Amino acid sequence: MIAFEYVEPDSLDEALALLAEYGEDAKPLAGGTGLLNLMKQRLVQPAYLVGLRRLANQPELGGIRAESGLDIGALCSQREVETSPLVRERAPSLAETLHQVATVRIRTSATLGGALAHADPNQDPPAALLVLDARVRIASARGERDVALPDLFVDYYETALYPDELITRIEIPALPPTTGAAYVKFLPQTHDDYATVAAAARVSLHNDRIGEARVALAAAGPVPLRSAAVEAALQGQRPSPQLAADAAALVADEVEPVADFRGSEAFKRDMAVVMVRRAIDQAVAWAMNGQTTE
Repeated sequence: MIAFEYVEPDSLDEALALLAEYGEDAKPLAGGTGLLNLMKQRLVQPAYLVGLRRLANQPELGGIRAESGLDIGALCSQREVETSPLVRERAPSLAETLHQVATVRIRTSATLGGALAHADPNQDPPAALLVLDARVRIASARGERDVALPDLFVDYYETALYPDELITRIEIPALPPTTGAAYVKFLPQTHDDYATVAAAARVSLHNDRIGEARVALAAAGPVPLRSAAVEAALQGQRPSPQLAADAAALVADEVEPVADFRGSEAFKRDMAVVMVRRAIDQAVAWAMNGQTTE
Protein backbone atom coordinates (compact mmCIF):
# COMPACT_ATOMS: atom_id res chain seq x y z
CA MET A 1 0.00 0.00 0.00
CA ILE A 2 0.98 3.62 -0.38
CA ALA A 3 1.47 5.69 2.79
CA PHE A 4 -1.67 7.14 4.35
CA GLU A 5 -2.72 8.86 7.57
CA TYR A 6 -5.21 7.05 9.80
CA VAL A 7 -7.61 9.12 11.90
CA GLU A 8 -10.25 7.74 14.26
CA PRO A 9 -13.01 10.19 15.23
CA ASP A 10 -15.04 9.87 18.43
CA SER A 11 -18.39 11.00 17.01
CA LEU A 12 -20.36 11.06 13.80
CA ASP A 13 -20.09 14.84 13.63
CA GLU A 14 -16.31 14.60 13.89
CA ALA A 15 -16.19 11.93 11.19
CA LEU A 16 -18.30 14.05 8.84
CA ALA A 17 -16.15 17.10 9.53
CA LEU A 18 -13.01 15.13 8.61
CA LEU A 19 -14.57 13.85 5.38
CA ALA A 20 -15.62 17.41 4.50
CA GLU A 21 -12.11 18.67 5.21
CA TYR A 22 -10.21 15.99 3.28
CA GLY A 23 -12.71 15.54 0.44
CA GLU A 24 -11.64 13.10 -2.27
CA ASP A 25 -8.33 12.46 -0.47
CA ALA A 26 -10.15 10.50 2.25
CA LYS A 27 -12.02 7.20 2.50
CA PRO A 28 -14.12 6.02 5.46
CA LEU A 29 -13.07 2.64 6.86
CA ALA A 30 -15.64 0.37 8.50
CA GLY A 31 -15.03 -3.39 8.30
CA GLY A 32 -12.36 -2.93 5.66
CA THR A 33 -13.06 -6.21 3.85
CA GLY A 34 -13.59 -4.41 0.54
CA LEU A 35 -11.61 -1.17 0.77
CA LEU A 36 -8.36 -2.72 1.98
CA ASN A 37 -8.31 -5.14 -0.95
CA LEU A 38 -8.71 -2.24 -3.39
CA MET A 39 -5.89 -0.40 -1.65
CA LYS A 40 -3.60 -3.43 -1.86
CA GLN A 41 -4.27 -3.55 -5.60
CA ARG A 42 -3.53 0.22 -5.88
CA LEU A 43 -7.00 0.75 -7.34
CA VAL A 44 -7.79 3.19 -4.52
CA GLN A 45 -5.06 5.31 -2.96
CA PRO A 46 -6.48 7.60 -0.24
CA ALA A 47 -4.20 9.94 1.66
CA TYR A 48 -6.44 9.63 4.74
CA LEU A 49 -8.45 6.77 6.22
CA VAL A 50 -11.24 7.85 8.56
CA GLY A 51 -11.72 4.87 10.88
CA LEU A 52 -15.28 4.37 12.11
CA ARG A 53 -14.59 1.64 14.69
CA ARG A 54 -15.40 3.81 17.71
CA LEU A 55 -18.79 4.77 16.28
CA ALA A 56 -20.29 1.30 15.93
CA ASN A 57 -22.19 1.51 19.24
CA GLN A 58 -23.44 5.05 18.77
CA PRO A 59 -27.19 5.39 18.07
CA GLU A 60 -26.67 7.20 14.75
CA LEU A 61 -24.71 4.33 13.20
CA GLY A 62 -25.34 1.20 15.26
CA GLY A 63 -28.15 -0.94 16.57
CA ILE A 64 -31.19 -2.60 15.02
CA ARG A 65 -34.56 -1.08 15.77
CA ALA A 66 -38.07 -2.25 14.92
CA GLU A 67 -40.53 0.48 14.07
CA SER A 68 -43.11 -0.15 11.35
CA GLY A 69 -40.35 -2.08 9.59
CA LEU A 70 -36.64 -2.30 10.38
CA ASP A 71 -34.03 0.39 10.95
CA ILE A 72 -30.49 -1.02 10.83
CA GLY A 73 -27.36 0.90 11.71
CA ALA A 74 -24.86 1.03 8.85
CA LEU A 75 -22.02 -0.09 11.13
CA CYS A 76 -23.83 -3.25 12.23
CA SER A 77 -21.75 -6.22 11.15
CA GLN A 78 -23.34 -8.60 8.70
CA ARG A 79 -23.08 -11.29 11.37
CA GLU A 80 -25.00 -9.08 13.81
CA VAL A 81 -27.78 -8.57 11.27
CA GLU A 82 -27.77 -12.26 10.32
CA THR A 83 -28.32 -13.38 13.92
CA SER A 84 -30.66 -10.58 15.05
CA PRO A 85 -34.02 -11.90 16.35
CA LEU A 86 -35.70 -8.76 15.01
CA VAL A 87 -34.32 -9.33 11.52
CA ARG A 88 -35.24 -13.02 11.60
CA GLU A 89 -38.78 -12.06 12.57
CA ARG A 90 -39.37 -9.16 10.19
CA ALA A 91 -37.02 -9.79 7.24
CA PRO A 92 -35.86 -13.40 7.53
CA SER A 93 -34.78 -13.55 3.90
CA LEU A 94 -32.13 -10.91 4.69
CA ALA A 95 -30.84 -13.00 7.60
CA GLU A 96 -30.67 -16.07 5.38
CA THR A 97 -28.91 -14.14 2.63
CA LEU A 98 -26.25 -12.92 5.02
CA HIS A 99 -25.79 -16.46 6.29
CA GLN A 100 -24.62 -17.31 2.75
CA VAL A 101 -21.98 -14.55 2.64
CA ALA A 102 -18.40 -15.87 2.62
CA THR A 103 -17.38 -17.05 6.10
CA VAL A 104 -18.27 -16.18 9.69
CA ARG A 105 -14.96 -14.33 10.00
CA ILE A 106 -15.79 -12.10 7.03
CA ARG A 107 -19.37 -11.53 8.19
CA THR A 108 -18.15 -10.55 11.64
CA SER A 109 -15.88 -7.86 10.14
CA ALA A 110 -17.92 -6.63 7.18
CA THR A 111 -20.66 -4.09 7.86
CA LEU A 112 -24.00 -3.87 6.11
CA GLY A 113 -23.54 -0.19 5.24
CA GLY A 114 -20.04 -0.88 4.00
CA ALA A 115 -21.32 -3.52 1.60
CA LEU A 116 -23.66 -0.96 0.05
CA ALA A 117 -21.07 1.81 -0.11
CA HIS A 118 -18.54 -0.59 -1.65
CA ALA A 119 -21.00 -1.16 -4.53
CA ASP A 120 -19.51 -4.45 -5.67
CA PRO A 121 -22.22 -5.93 -7.93
CA ASN A 122 -21.10 -9.46 -7.05
CA GLN A 123 -21.94 -9.11 -3.36
CA ASP A 124 -25.04 -10.71 -1.86
CA PRO A 125 -26.59 -8.04 0.45
CA PRO A 126 -27.53 -5.45 -2.21
CA ALA A 127 -29.80 -7.79 -4.20
CA ALA A 128 -31.50 -9.07 -1.05
CA LEU A 129 -32.12 -5.51 0.13
CA LEU A 130 -33.38 -4.37 -3.28
CA VAL A 131 -36.33 -6.78 -3.19
CA LEU A 132 -37.15 -5.55 0.33
CA ASP A 133 -37.53 -1.97 -0.97
CA ALA A 134 -34.74 -0.79 1.34
CA ARG A 135 -33.63 2.83 1.55
CA VAL A 136 -30.46 4.32 2.96
CA ARG A 137 -30.07 7.39 5.12
CA ILE A 138 -27.01 9.41 4.16
CA ALA A 139 -25.35 12.09 6.28
CA SER A 140 -22.75 14.78 5.69
CA ALA A 141 -21.78 18.00 7.42
CA ARG A 142 -24.29 19.63 5.05
CA GLY A 143 -27.25 17.60 6.33
CA GLU A 144 -29.08 14.31 5.73
CA ARG A 145 -30.90 12.76 2.79
CA ASP A 146 -32.71 9.48 2.07
CA VAL A 147 -32.01 7.51 -1.09
CA ALA A 148 -33.91 4.52 -2.47
CA LEU A 149 -31.51 1.65 -2.98
CA PRO A 150 -31.87 1.45 -6.80
CA ASP A 151 -30.74 5.09 -6.96
CA LEU A 152 -27.65 4.45 -4.82
CA PHE A 153 -25.84 2.28 -7.38
CA VAL A 154 -24.50 4.23 -10.35
CA ASP A 155 -21.87 2.02 -11.99
CA TYR A 156 -19.27 -0.61 -11.22
CA TYR A 157 -17.95 0.19 -7.70
CA GLU A 158 -19.61 3.60 -8.00
CA THR A 159 -22.45 5.04 -5.93
CA ALA A 160 -24.38 8.30 -5.63
CA LEU A 161 -22.45 9.10 -2.43
CA TYR A 162 -20.40 12.28 -2.42
CA PRO A 163 -16.89 12.13 -0.90
CA ASP A 164 -18.06 13.85 2.30
CA GLU A 165 -21.05 11.53 2.89
CA LEU A 166 -21.61 8.41 4.95
CA ILE A 167 -24.42 5.88 4.92
CA THR A 168 -25.75 5.96 8.48
CA ARG A 169 -28.79 3.65 8.44
CA ILE A 170 -30.61 1.13 6.26
CA GLU A 171 -34.41 1.29 6.43
CA ILE A 172 -36.65 -1.62 5.41
CA PRO A 173 -40.41 -1.02 5.32
CA ALA A 174 -42.84 -3.50 6.83
CA LEU A 175 -43.63 -6.31 4.40
CA PRO A 176 -47.23 -6.83 3.25
CA PRO A 177 -49.14 -9.81 4.65
CA THR A 178 -48.77 -13.18 2.90
CA THR A 179 -45.32 -12.36 1.60
CA GLY A 180 -42.48 -14.69 0.77
CA ALA A 181 -38.89 -13.85 -0.13
CA ALA A 182 -35.91 -15.92 -1.22
CA TYR A 183 -32.27 -15.61 -2.23
CA VAL A 184 -30.47 -18.26 -4.27
CA LYS A 185 -27.03 -18.35 -5.84
CA PHE A 186 -24.85 -20.66 -7.88
CA LEU A 187 -21.36 -21.15 -6.48
CA PRO A 188 -18.88 -22.64 -8.97
CA GLN A 189 -16.08 -23.28 -6.51
CA THR A 190 -15.99 -22.76 -2.74
CA HIS A 191 -18.70 -21.54 -0.39
CA ASP A 192 -16.85 -18.31 0.31
CA ASP A 193 -16.46 -17.37 -3.36
CA TYR A 194 -18.63 -14.89 -5.22
CA ALA A 195 -21.57 -16.41 -7.08
CA THR A 196 -21.59 -16.98 -10.81
CA VAL A 197 -25.07 -15.42 -10.65
CA ALA A 198 -27.44 -14.90 -7.72
CA ALA A 199 -31.10 -13.89 -7.59
CA ALA A 200 -33.49 -12.54 -4.98
CA ALA A 201 -37.27 -12.53 -5.26
CA ARG A 202 -40.17 -11.32 -3.15
CA VAL A 203 -43.86 -11.88 -3.86
CA SER A 204 -46.93 -10.77 -1.95
CA LEU A 205 -50.19 -12.63 -2.62
CA HIS A 206 -53.64 -11.06 -2.71
CA ASN A 207 -56.72 -13.17 -3.50
CA ASP A 208 -54.49 -15.95 -4.86
CA ARG A 209 -52.74 -13.60 -7.26
CA ILE A 210 -49.38 -11.87 -7.07
CA GLY A 211 -50.20 -8.40 -5.84
CA GLU A 212 -46.60 -7.25 -5.62
CA ALA A 213 -43.36 -8.68 -7.00
CA ARG A 214 -39.69 -7.74 -6.71
CA VAL A 215 -36.78 -9.48 -8.44
CA ALA A 216 -33.10 -8.54 -8.24
CA LEU A 217 -29.79 -10.07 -9.28
CA ALA A 218 -26.17 -10.03 -8.18
CA ALA A 219 -23.17 -10.74 -10.42
CA ALA A 220 -25.28 -10.03 -13.48
CA GLY A 221 -24.05 -6.59 -14.56
CA PRO A 222 -22.14 -3.49 -13.48
CA VAL A 223 -24.60 -2.78 -10.65
CA PRO A 224 -27.01 -4.85 -8.54
CA LEU A 225 -29.95 -5.20 -10.92
CA ARG A 226 -33.72 -4.91 -10.45
CA SER A 227 -35.59 -6.78 -13.18
CA ALA A 228 -38.50 -4.63 -14.30
CA ALA A 229 -39.54 -7.09 -17.02
CA VAL A 230 -39.82 -10.06 -14.70
CA GLU A 231 -41.65 -8.05 -12.06
CA ALA A 232 -44.18 -6.81 -14.62
CA ALA A 233 -44.77 -10.33 -15.93
CA LEU A 234 -45.57 -11.60 -12.43
CA GLN A 235 -47.80 -8.72 -11.35
CA GLY A 236 -51.47 -9.69 -11.06
CA GLN A 237 -50.96 -13.29 -12.18
CA ARG A 238 -51.85 -16.55 -10.46
CA PRO A 239 -48.57 -18.12 -9.36
CA SER A 240 -47.52 -21.36 -11.01
CA PRO A 241 -44.28 -23.07 -12.05
CA GLN A 242 -45.02 -22.16 -15.66
CA LEU A 243 -45.52 -18.50 -14.81
CA ALA A 244 -42.20 -18.48 -12.93
CA ALA A 245 -40.43 -20.07 -15.89
CA ASP A 246 -41.97 -17.72 -18.46
CA ALA A 247 -41.27 -14.62 -16.37
CA ALA A 248 -37.71 -15.69 -15.54
CA ALA A 249 -36.91 -16.13 -19.23
CA LEU A 250 -37.33 -12.37 -19.67
CA VAL A 251 -34.31 -11.61 -17.50
CA ALA A 252 -31.96 -12.85 -20.22
CA ASP A 253 -32.47 -9.57 -22.09
CA GLU A 254 -31.84 -7.42 -19.01
CA VAL A 255 -28.61 -8.79 -17.58
CA GLU A 256 -25.14 -7.65 -18.66
CA PRO A 257 -22.85 -10.41 -17.39
CA VAL A 258 -19.08 -10.23 -17.73
CA ALA A 259 -17.15 -13.37 -18.64
CA ASP A 260 -14.57 -14.53 -16.09
CA PHE A 261 -13.30 -17.76 -14.57
CA ARG A 262 -16.76 -18.35 -13.06
CA GLY A 263 -18.38 -18.63 -16.47
CA SER A 264 -18.80 -17.23 -19.96
CA GLU A 265 -21.25 -14.44 -20.73
CA ALA A 266 -23.67 -16.91 -22.32
CA PHE A 267 -23.45 -19.31 -19.38
CA LYS A 268 -24.11 -16.52 -16.88
CA ARG A 269 -27.08 -15.31 -18.92
CA ASP A 270 -28.55 -18.81 -18.86
CA MET A 271 -27.84 -19.15 -15.13
CA ALA A 272 -29.57 -15.84 -14.47
CA VAL A 273 -32.77 -17.33 -15.90
CA VAL A 274 -32.39 -20.47 -13.79
CA MET A 275 -31.66 -18.58 -10.57
CA VAL A 276 -34.55 -16.15 -11.05
CA ARG A 277 -36.96 -19.01 -11.65
CA ARG A 278 -35.79 -20.80 -8.50
CA ALA A 279 -36.01 -17.64 -6.42
CA ILE A 280 -39.57 -16.96 -7.62
CA ASP A 281 -40.65 -20.55 -6.94
CA GLN A 282 -39.23 -20.43 -3.41
CA ALA A 283 -40.74 -17.02 -2.65
CA VAL A 284 -44.16 -18.15 -3.87
CA ALA A 285 -43.97 -21.33 -1.80
CA TRP A 286 -43.32 -19.34 1.38
CA ALA A 287 -46.03 -16.80 0.55
CA MET A 288 -48.56 -19.60 0.05
CA ASN A 289 -47.64 -20.92 3.48
CA GLY A 290 -48.65 -17.54 4.87
CA GLN A 291 -45.19 -16.76 6.13
CA THR A 292 -43.23 -13.55 5.69
CA THR A 293 -40.00 -15.46 5.40
CA GLU A 294 -37.63 -17.16 3.01
